Amino acid sequence: MTSTEVTTESEDSGPSGYAAARLRLLQEKTQSGPPRRAALARITDEWLTALFTAAAEAAGVRGAALVAVGGYGRGELSPRSDLDLLLLHDGSADAGAIAALADRIWYPVWDLGLALDHSVRTPGEALKTAGEDLKVQLGLLDARPVAGDLGLVAGLRTAILADWRNQAPKRLPALDELCRERAERMGELQFLLEPDLKEARGGLRDATALRAVAASWVADAPREGLAEARRTLLDARDALHLTTGRATDRLALQEQDQVAGALGLLDSDALLRQVYEAARTVSYATDVTWREVNRVLRARSVRPRLRAILGGGTKAAPERTPLAEGVVEADGEVVLARTARPEKDPVLTLRAAAAAAESGLPLSRHLVRHLRTAAQPMPVPWPPQAREELVTLLGAGEATVGVWEALEAEGIITRLLPDWERVHCRPQRNPVHTWTVDRHLVETAVRASTLTRRVGRPDLLLVAALLHDIGKGWPGDHSVAGEVIARDMAARIGFDKQDVGVLATLVRHHLLLIETATRRDLDDPATVRSVATAVGSASTLELLHALTEADALATGPAAWSSWRASLVTDLVKRVAALLAGEEPPEPEPLAPSAEQERLAIEALRTGEPVLSLHTQPEPVSEDGEPGPVGVELLIALPDRPGVLPAAAGVLALHRLTVRAADLRAVELPTELGETAGLLVLSWRVAAEYGSLPQAVRLRADLVRALDGSLDIRTRLAEREAAYPRRRGVKAPPPRVTVAAAGSRLATVIEVRAQDAPGLLHRIGWALEQSAVRVRSAHVSTLGANAVDAFYVTDTDGEPLPRERAAAVAREVEKALR
Repeated sequence: MTSTEVTTESEDSGPSGYAAARLRLLQEKTQSGPPRRAALARITDEWLTALFTAAAEAAGVRGAALVAVGGYGRGELSPRSDLDLLLLHDGSADAGAIAALADRIWYPVWDLGLALDHSVRTPGEALKTAGEDLKVQLGLLDARPVAGDLGLVAGLRTAILADWRNQAPKRLPALDELCRERAERMGELQFLLEPDLKEARGGLRDATALRAVAASWVADAPREGLAEARRTLLDARDALHLTTGRATDRLALQEQDQVAGALGLLDSDALLRQVYEAARTVSYATDVTWREVNRVLRARSVRPRLRAILGGGTKAAPERTPLAEGVVEADGEVVLARTARPEKDPVLTLRAAAAAAESGLPLSRHLVRHLRTAAQPMPVPWPPQAREELVTLLGAGEATVGVWEALEAEGIITRLLPDWERVHCRPQRNPVHTWTVDRHLVETAVRASTLTRRVGRPDLLLVAALLHDIGKGWPGDHSVAGEVIARDMAARIGFDKQDVGVLATLVRHHLLLIETATRRDLDDPATVRSVATAVGSASTLELLHALTEADALATGPAAWSSWRASLVTDLVKRVAALLAGEEPPEPEPLAPSAEQERLAIEALRTGEPVLSLHTQPEPVSEDGEPGPVGVELLIALPDRPGVLPAAAGVLALHRLTVRAADLRAVELPTELGETAGLLVLSWRVAAEYGSLPQAVRLRADLVRALDGSLDIRTRLAEREAAYPRRRGVKAPPPRVTVAAAGSRLATVIEVRAQDAPGLLHRIGWALEQSAVRVRSAHVSTLGANAVDAFYVTDTDGEPLPRERAAAVAREVEKALR
């Protein structure tokens, strides 16, 4: 709140003491929501009325009025809302008098530090501008007289509404396009971590557009829940204005807890879930309304031609095409057949949904509402026909989403699957995720529908996709909780005991393949055996492979790539071979490749590091997009301490992202007949910005890092200080653990931390200080989170004792804090 707003009642606040009255109202804890917005509009009206009356008398102007438009016209003033005002006059006064009148009103508003959107027009000018500018016309639909000539305002309102209704066939498609363009630009409010309460799809702009559609008399939005949804969004915006002291509609992460507290909610998750619920209601009403608008306008354009064909006033009934038992298509929507009896047919709801999704048609709103009230409850366990219809619905691809959301909007999904309530509109704080939990589950089923030809039991794949994150919202590991819930839900749906067990396994281990492939040594037999033990059978492995891909694709672009796909496929092949009876060979010390041996000999001869860079472009992904440039970097140098942190630091300085690292000791004979120890590092890296550094520059910096003339830590600290982070977002602390039974050949240290330049350098430095040897490293980054696994041994090449391993983990964690 500006200093001018908090002044006590005085001459600066005008004849009504507006500034003081406004301040008292906004500080009053007992009044909020619609009563406060209405009260704020009322005291603003009183103040502006006094201003207008005095100004009109001083300027000698008659035949004028002050008009509130937009949100102020609706009487919905948030604490930091603009004042949208129109000074309307009949044109009888000269321009100078009108200008003087306007100045006597606008300047006091500005003097109080209030935002003002203002215009001065005659009714004719207002009508002309509205005809040319859709946004102006929308604002005038909510025009409300504040002071002055009420008849002048009434005439304008009548003319504006008449024009709006007469021009509906042209104006409504333009408004629809405007809403779609805004949605494309601003995203969907119900899925955004930092949503714009006004501009995002499902926000206050869309709610206002629905009012405009209703004013056209062409169609009306579903009323149930819509007013409450608007109130929820307006209340959240009020709290946001009061919390930040700014006229903002964006619910930023760092402000969500305070806004939640101002609304009396438990935390920011409760706030987002409430906002998402409201946005979903508005979005659903928007979809239904625009569908009806297009239907009506289409019918109006066809009707004259139809009358000419049929003669007279005969009205043709819409054609009804059968889709399934009791379900037909009529006028582009799925409706019930006249013979349908939902009160006697418990499967009808799912049959209608499956038919709609398979046909790519929307469910009629009247059908969904009728099914909500009239449909017979589904028996438990479900009959086989119901289970088959659910699988058909889930396997329909993209069309599943709209049908599912229509059922969810009317509460039908939670009636069929009560456990769905826990994930309904539940936010996901990880920015890697694109969707809320419930939408992510449906999206995973959509992705899985394209993979059903790869598995023997597509029904289990689709249902597992729907249930894999069902444990989110419960305490503890969501995979563990989800296994229990999935057993109950699968039994409810009617699967037999064996299939229930498979679905429970898929839910419990839906992250197993991606985590193992990206964080473990696939050449280690213990890795393959652990996966085979968890999965149990080749058919379950096949399903888990497809589920892993569908889950990652439905998460977001950062969760899947051709590189991750290749790692998972490699792991699946190894596990499948083991399940088929082929024991994985115990790894033997690998002989260096010809290239590695050549580099090692050169390093022995010169006594300095030798580097080799080989570009390996990533395979093209399924959507045709090439991956980032992949690079194999080989480094050979005399064995000495500090190699890993030095090499990792140099790569970070050159903006190379490390994906995997293998460190191998090589013994070579010297000219004196002795042996010399060399270290060969094989790195798999990616150039973040598409350009690769020269090997000569990398080598020079590595030499400087090893001899101490290049201060890696200082350079990386400077880079990290400039690393972009969200303002006010505090990353969770790093966590370093020892993986239980990770390998018989080495100890696996797992690091979870906020990704940042030089992270691998700091980890390497901490491991170096702990006097352990790094056998290999497996690096995985999802969004801002890094999960790295390091296979370490003691100086003799043996796994670390339990207590020492724990101590090493503590030291690494300490170094990262």
